[in-house]
Amino acid sequence: MIFEAIAVVTTANTAIGAVKELLNNGKDITDCAAQLGKYFDAKAQIQKKAGTSTSSGSDLEMFLHLEKLKQAEIELKDILIYQGRGGLYQEFLRYQALQKQKRDEAQEAQTKAKIKRQKRNADIVKSVVIVFMCLLGLGAVGGFVYWLSTLRAV
Repeated sequence: MIFEAIAVVTTANTAIGAVKELLNNGKDITDCAAQLGKYFDAKAQIQKKAGTSTSSGSDLEMFLHLEKLKQAEIELKDILIYQGRGGLYQEFLRYQALQKQKRDEAQEAQTKAKIKRQKRNADIVKSVVIVFMCLLGLGAVGGFVYWLSTLRAV
């Protein structure tokens, strides 16, 4: 777990470093989309792992990793404000919130679909069991009737 977290933080730091280097070399912020995507993917992974009860790293480790990412995000904010066009950072925050909402809705839809699928499977199993029990009951009644009919003949 700790090695995964370190790898993710390293990826995030590398992405921010690449963004800085590209901007210092005269590139536009839009040319850094791939690196920014890597950064935010890494941040999401760290946040997801920090929020789970199965994380084997300590809370302090996760907190420190998130702090490193916050520092990198502050640097990114400065880049967007000072090297981007006016209002770019606010638009970015709105876009980021919208995308998070979409991801959360997609996750919720997946969870609902999984629950629905499990319920449908349980209903199918119940139906099969009921049919089997009915057939078994009919067989028992038929066997009992046959036994009674053979008993009278003797």
